[in-house]
Parts: sequence; structure tokens; C-alpha cells
Amino acid sequence: MINLNKNNILEKHCYTELVYQRINKKLKTNFSKNKIEHLIRNVLEETALENYTKKGKNFYIYSKKDNIRITINSNTFRVITVDKIRK
Repeated sequence: MINLNKNNILEKHCYTELVYQRINKKLKTNFSKNKIEHLIRNVLEETALENYTKKGKNFYIYSKKDNIRITINSNTFRVITVDKIRK
């Protein structure tokens, strides 16, 4: 099992300009950059460590409460995308 450091992800995660558009498109929203960052920060803080996984070069954070999955690159800590979880 890989040792995930939740605090490291919280401290280092970052964004590219294009990811804001991608997130709004995937979630079918029109959130501002600040609202997206606030949403992701809250999910990262509130999600239990057992819902953090690492597959290949990415971290996946699953939030059942918000019904989303956040994908973060494990090398650069850049947020790649946010997807709705299908039920």
C-alpha cells in the first residue's frame, strides 16, 4: 500500500488556467476561479484518507458527499479535473 500524505496534497495542490474551464464543463457549472478553489479545498479537507487513492501518476479523491472525484497529478500536484461520480 502506498503511503499518502493528505497534508502534502492540501498544501501543494495547484491549478492551471485551463483546468477551471474543464471543471465547469465536466460539472456543468459556471463557477468562478475562487469558488472552484474553495470547493476543491473543502473536499480535500473533509474527505477521509481512505477515499484518497493513487493509481499510476495520479491521486484520486472520491467525495461521496459531493458526488465528485478529483484527479491530481502526483508529481506536480496540479488539479487535472473533477468528475461527477456515476451512481
